[in-house]
Order: sequence, then structure tokens, then C-alpha cells
Amino acid sequence: MASTSMPHPLHQIAESSTHRLLLKQWLKEQDLISRRISLKESRIDSVRREITFLYCFFFILHSISLLILFATSSHDRSSVGCKRAWVPSVTSLLCSLSVLWALRYKGDTEASLGKLLEREREDALMLARCVEELKRKGLEFDLMKEVDALRRAKSLCVETKVASGTKKWSARDFTTMVMLLVSFAVLGLIRFVLCS
Repeated sequence: MASTSMPHPLHQIAESSTHRLLLKQWLKEQDLISRRISLKESRIDSVRREITFLYCFFFILHSISLLILFATSSHDRSSVGCKRAWVPSVTSLLCSLSVLWALRYKGDTEASLGKLLEREREDALMLARCVEELKRKGLEFDLMKEVDALRRAKSLCVETKVASGTKKWSARDFTTMVMLLVSFAVLGLIRFVLCS
């Protein structure tokens, strides 16, 4: 008897034009957010592939250059090779620095896309909560009160992230330092190969 006097919340939403329109709008927004999330995920994957290519290029470049220098220095034992050691050294250093700059740029791009993706996921989660509350409460759903409460919760979450976001050494910083050390080691090897 009580179930007939109080209709299901979804029936209430279907009978109310404002709540029905709100639900349709939120469902469309959920679809748009999920599309933006998938687009950002594919862009992040693309940037990661480019970063992997740059790492491979860095090591292959130095390997091939050392092999060529070693092969040419074994045929030419004159002191002219040692006097001109600065040419391959400067070339190697410039190539290393340009690859390291490209890696840092791509890494920063990946980090900013990751932050945007995280924000989109938080928006999707907040919108999913709103839709769930609307479906659960029906006409009892107070738009201003519920959405404001969720926005306040989201802003508190963002404030705690900002407060705890101190600058620390990241894996990218460590990788850059290692690659810089490899570049200087290659410079030493070039000098050693050409002058010994």
C-alpha cells in the first residue's frame, strides 16, 4: 500500500520536467567527460611513446658515434685526430643537450596532461555522485544543496593536494642526471679513443 502512494524516485524524475532535463543534461555531460578522458589518455600514451623513442635515440646515437670514432681511430694513428677531438666532442655534447631538452619538454607535457586527466576524473566522479543522488532521491533532490556540498568537498580535496604538493626530486630529475652523466662519460670516451 505504501509503495503505491510513494512512487519510485525514477518515476518521480520521469514525471518532473526539470529533474528529467537535469538528468539528461548530466548524462550527456558524463559522456562528454568520458570522451575527454579517453582523448587525454591517448595523448599521454602518445607522449610516452615519444619519450621512449628519445631514450632509444640517445643511447643509439652515442653507441654508433663511439663505434665510428673507434673504427676511424684504429686506422688513423696520427696526432691530428687528438688535435681535432673537440669536433666530435662538441657535436656529441650538442646532440646530448638537445635530446635532454626534448626529454624534459615531453616529460613536462606528460605531467601537465596527467594533471588535466586527474581533474577530468575528479569531475567525472563528482558528476557520477550527483547523478546517483538524483536517481536515489527523486524529487527530494535539492539541486543547490547537493551540488554545493559536492563542490565544497572537491575544493577541500584540491586544497589538501596544494598544501601537500611540496617540490621533491622526481624520477624524471634522476633520469636527466643519469643521462647527463652518460653524456659526459661519452665525452671522456671520445677523448680517450681519439688521443690514445
